[in-house]
Amino acid sequence: MELTEVTKSSNIIFSGKIINLRVDDVVLPNGKITTREIVEHNGGVSILAINKSGKIVMVEQYRKPAEKMLLEIPAGKLNVGEEPIECAKRELMEETGYIAKELKHLFSFYPSPGFSTEILHLFLADDLEKGTSNTDPDEFLNVHEYTVDEIRNMMQKGLIEDAKTLIALLYYIR
Repeated sequence: MELTEVTKSSNIIFSGKIINLRVDDVVLPNGKITTREIVEHNGGVSILAINKSGKIVMVEQYRKPAEKMLLEIPAGKLNVGEEPIECAKRELMEETGYIAKELKHLFSFYPSPGFSTEILHLFLADDLEKGTSNTDPDEFLNVHEYTVDEIRNMMQKGLIEDAKTLIALLYYIR
């Protein structure tokens, strides 16, 4: 059975600094027409950073949409035309002060494919040198480092709620 939806019309109804909102009319496989609301996002990177003592580097920051503090792996959005590996280097240094001698691309995934074009590229950084963090002017965060056992404990208690972080940690500690 063919499952592809064919776009009949497409309109951007909002353009922002980080996202656009597009409304598409599509023809479904059964011939019926429906509307899809799509968040356009340039994508981003997330970095599973392991320091020299084997601890996982995490950032804690307030996330306005969730209205709470979240514990996450370092991450950030891709600039237009930026290569994911360059973005990962930049975000790791900006958020944590760490410089990775080498970054390994693990995999890419769509965090919310039902309504967003965003794709995240997950990198492993495990040969780190400490430098100086340089966060964006509107970014406030605390850097923490945890052992694998501490991470497991926090996950079991539901203290880590961010999807990209859970994906990366489950991949790493499996």
